Amino acid sequence: MNATAADQAAGDAEGENGTGDPRLDTHLIAAPGIPRRIFDLIRPTAADMGYEIVRVRYGLQDGHTLQIMAERPDGTMVVQDCEDLSRAVSALLDVEDPISTEYNLELSSPGIDRPLTRPKDFERWEGFEVKLELGEPVDGRKRFRGELQGFENDEVLVACEVEGFSEPQTLGFAFGQVADAKLVMNDDLIKESLKRQGRG
Repeated sequence: MNATAADQAAGDAEGENGTGDPRLDTHLIAAPGIPRRIFDLIRPTAADMGYEIVRVRYGLQDGHTLQIMAERPDGTMVVQDCEDLSRAVSALLDVEDPISTEYNLELSSPGIDRPLTRPKDFERWEGFEVKLELGEPVDGRKRFRGELQGFENDEVLVACEVEGFSEPQTLGFAFGQVADAKLVMNDDLIKESLKRQGRG
């Protein structure tokens, strides 16, 4: 079973996505429309400050919330980092004015049960439990949950329970087909997250 029916968009050229990572399709970072425009606008400033944008969402909660998640390349992000980047992003958005109506800006770290939006996220958190949702069903199924096995050949690998098999089977899902992915909160993840933040 291999979820590779969708077109693979992870090979965008650097000039198209501006990330410098030829494997990176930004569809999980920012959806087309306002989120993508915001991402393209703030990414250079964030990069100059030493941060990476993990996800941009707009229209959450009351419909007027702009949510931006960011972190340093090593995966850390302390309160002061959030405050510094928030001020820089706010100033940039005030000048460029990409959203015509009033909105609330929420800038945070990805958190422990974080979304996985880039190939390196799937590599970095290999061995931990993940939930995936696909844009199109595979064998009538869009949601999968299992142990993350990494990222190879532009596919997200997950060991899942599959009907008819007594042991979990490693399935490959084309990166461009994944609509949403996040880690599952459990004790092992909490311990590892604290360790990586230097608090474990």
